[in-house]
Amino acid sequence: MIGLVLAAGAGRRLRPYTDTLPKALVPVGPEGDEESLTVLDLTLGNFAEVGLTEAAIVVGYRKEAVYARKEALEAKYGLKLTLIDNDKAEEWNNAYSLWCAREVLKQGVILANGDTVHPVSVEKTLLAARGNGQKIILALDAVKQLADEEMKVITADGQGVCKITKLMDPATATGEYIGVTLIEPEAAEELADALKATFERDPDLYYEDGYQELVDRGFTVDVAPIGDVKWVEIDNHDDLAKGRSIACQY
Repeated sequence: MIGLVLAAGAGRRLRPYTDTLPKALVPVGPEGDEESLTVLDLTLGNFAEVGLTEAAIVVGYRKEAVYARKEALEAKYGLKLTLIDNDKAEEWNNAYSLWCAREVLKQGVILANGDTVHPVSVEKTLLAARGNGQKIILALDAVKQLADEEMKVITADGQGVCKITKLMDPATATGEYIGVTLIEPEAAEELADALKATFERDPDLYYEDGYQELVDRGFTVDVAPIGDVKWVEIDNHDDLAKGRSIACQY
């Protein structure tokens, strides 16, 4: 099993940082510190801490910034890194971005969005949840108070995910998918096919819509509750401020 980071997004709501950097390389350490840790740093550190030795990073927008840091990141975290180019990063949504890593999925991955600040306890929770035939396990926050923007999930006992979408009444949701998934090798081909069907239907769809496609086909997508932990998806400057307050605790 290896790590996988989706880091192709532009993150235009984080300008001026993202004028020159992809969202995954926006600093989440003290403001003004040019050597500050980034979301990518934190995620690669998590991968290394749970014993992974390789990771792939899907790059697109401002990919040259990731290429420039590749060797330094490999040395810092002891990971062999493979960069995968997404040629439509500024045109299509991330269902296509994850599909670009379809060959990597065959190794089994811990997938992390490049904008999610989270503790290593999330990866540990996913790894601990393996062993009962699950093929895909989503990290689920069942504690947070939800609103309209979150990627919400409805589950059923013994059946895993029934629905995953932003477009549902928050009151009906079991919890929020935080952007970290364990994907076993056995799920790779079916997931790649579902992702392809998803972006061919509408290139603006999310990879979570690919998960829904799997569920609609009768595939079981499981969840692992992460407990009451501090994390944030960084979409805008308010999120970035929260991410900085969280990152310093890890």
